[in-house]
Amino acid sequence: MPDQRIKVLVAEDQPLLRASLMELVAGDPRLDAAAEARDGRQAVEAARRVRPDVVLMDIRMPVMDGLEATRAICAAHPGTKVVILTTFDLDEYVYEALRAGATGFLLKNAGTDEILRAVHIAYEGNAMLAPEVTKRMIAGLAARRTHPGPDRMAMLSDRERDVVAAIVRGLSNEEIAAALFLSRATVKTYLSRLFLKLGVRDRTQLVILAYETGFVDSLRSL
Repeated sequence: MPDQRIKVLVAEDQPLLRASLMELVAGDPRLDAAAEARDGRQAVEAARRVRPDVVLMDIRMPVMDGLEATRAICAAHPGTKVVILTTFDLDEYVYEALRAGATGFLLKNAGTDEILRAVHIAYEGNAMLAPEVTKRMIAGLAARRTHPGPDRMAMLSDRERDVVAAIVRGLSNEEIAAALFLSRATVKTYLSRLFLKLGVRDRTQLVILAYETGFVDSLRSL
């Protein structure tokens, strides 16, 4: 049977943390510590070379920062998922990275189980949106910007709007299926349709769009 482990690239400029992350990834039998990088430029080059499934990406790195590297990797390799490594004081950079195509973010002081879980969640196409702090961060940053009109959301059917509302609440596919009395396969179909209609690549960007267009505010007013 072919090796189907999830290929992971670790981009982190601190040698000890980078080594720890590589060791952590290598210790999971379902993961492959495929490559490491000490700056953004190396990360872009490594992504081109090994085509990782998931990148654990630091924001503050020399030569090229994580934001620019994320933008380059997501543009060149749409199938690669990027999880940002950050601290609370870098929220603004995290927001920009999410808009650039990152799937979610992870605090640098996260536990080992949470880091591994983040990699698997990202690989499965789900965003790291479950923690309330993540949703607050995205909501607060989106609210500080000049939002485009809600026209992109207006094209959705009532059922599609229900699915978006559930995603904003951080529900998993299984939870959405239960809440809306749908099968999991139908939920996946709705997600694919929503991504295509709205021009977003994953749940994270869908949530950002929901805040930016005022869709979330419309939910609160109901």
